[in-house]
Amino acid sequence: MNSNTHRWKFVVAANRLPVRRLWQGQQAKWVPSPGGLVSALQPVMADNPDATWVGWSGVPGDAEMPFEVEGLQCHPLSISQGELQLFYEGFSNTTLWPLFHDAIYPPEYHRTWWDAYRSVNERYAKTVVELAAPGATVWIHDYHLLLMPGMLRKLRGDLRIGFFLHIPFPARELYIRMPWRSEIISGLLGADLVGLQTSLSADNCCRAISRITGIKTSGKTIHHSERTTRVGVFPIGIDADRVQNLIAEPTVQARAVEIRESLGSPSTVMLGVDRLDYTKGIEVRMRAFRELLAEGRLSPENCVLIQIAEPSRSQVTGYAAVRREVERLVGDVNGNFGVMGRPVVHYLHQSHPISELVAMYFMADVMLVTPLRDGMNLVAKEYVASRANNTGVLVLSEFAGAAQELRTAELINPHDIEGLKLAIESAVHRSKTDCTPAMKSMRRVVLTDTAQRWAERFLSQLETC
Repeated sequence: MNSNTHRWKFVVAANRLPVRRLWQGQQAKWVPSPGGLVSALQPVMADNPDATWVGWSGVPGDAEMPFEVEGLQCHPLSISQGELQLFYEGFSNTTLWPLFHDAIYPPEYHRTWWDAYRSVNERYAKTVVELAAPGATVWIHDYHLLLMPGMLRKLRGDLRIGFFLHIPFPARELYIRMPWRSEIISGLLGADLVGLQTSLSADNCCRAISRITGIKTSGKTIHHSERTTRVGVFPIGIDADRVQNLIAEPTVQARAVEIRESLGSPSTVMLGVDRLDYTKGIEVRMRAFRELLAEGRLSPENCVLIQIAEPSRSQVTGYAAVRREVERLVGDVNGNFGVMGRPVVHYLHQSHPISELVAMYFMADVMLVTPLRDGMNLVAKEYVASRANNTGVLVLSEFAGAAQELRTAELINPHDIEGLKLAIESAVHRSKTDCTPAMKSMRRVVLTDTAQRWAERFLSQLETC
């Protein structure tokens, strides 16, 4: 099929394409990316011959020709090295990301970043205009493309446009600090349906729209310019079948046993799996663990912590400081409580394949998910999906979107270090029998409300707009 002339009935637009380049020696090939969004949309895309995905390939410079990978029709879009610094590292991740995560780290506002952000959004919109068939459905994703729905609406009034924000929407009082607050609201109002992870984010979005435009929202419906935009809550799930299938593999089960033995077969293994990001609360977790060891409430001989901190946005302001602090705390704990050949914290600043992560989930007795703010947090759901025997304790921040669904987790306030310490201590000493009711309840949610169901729910509601 010639992607240069074909007009598509369903178009997905996201910052990145749903594939990544995998090198095997000197040869490279494209493979589907891991992650919830690709898992959710791959079945929709593969079953629809009239669906394509617009996004950046991950390599600065001119875009490659359209291509197909395992049923995913990909239409690359060009982003220059300069735009990468201004649009992605700058406005997307040093202005929007911290602001939308409750300004945990001070956001920066620069007009050159804004100009690049607007320019890239325009390029996405113009590309979709050329690709979309008359009356096509377009689904736009995340904070990198907040302006795109409005731009697309002006160019193609015939399109049905959906937008989903994967990160939290901030409180109105925070949102209105942004100099370009009106432009971004205008961008969102170009969509027929705006989806968010939680009711709180949906409420915040509606309040910001009302504050900026003066329009009174009717429930979650905004009437404007002879059109309506609906705001809905659609918590994203995981590819639960994939996790279940991996757990059933003997090699994964054997790997779980091997990992535990390599740790010295401790009584309790705690696990943290995060991107290295100041929103994830890794430092708070480390301080709580250190104090529990220092107070004798946990034993370094019987309790170890594996902390995976996947590299992320290393060029963005603030991330280098987070890495330094996390690694200082890891060194402090191991220096004071470890022994030769037996660290108390096993710190891994590297990415891991999903099979290795699932083996760790299966092996870990306690999962620590303690972000200061998070749109959803799929790691929490992956851990729950991996607990086929209904054991294990999930210690979960109430400021993660997942807390709205996983209500029987050990919910904590990550800003309250004493409360976090109590929760960790309780989780470590809880019997397997006592874990079962809470885990069963969470597994029902995770195995039912999957990524695929999330996509179906959003698209079904979009069709009614």
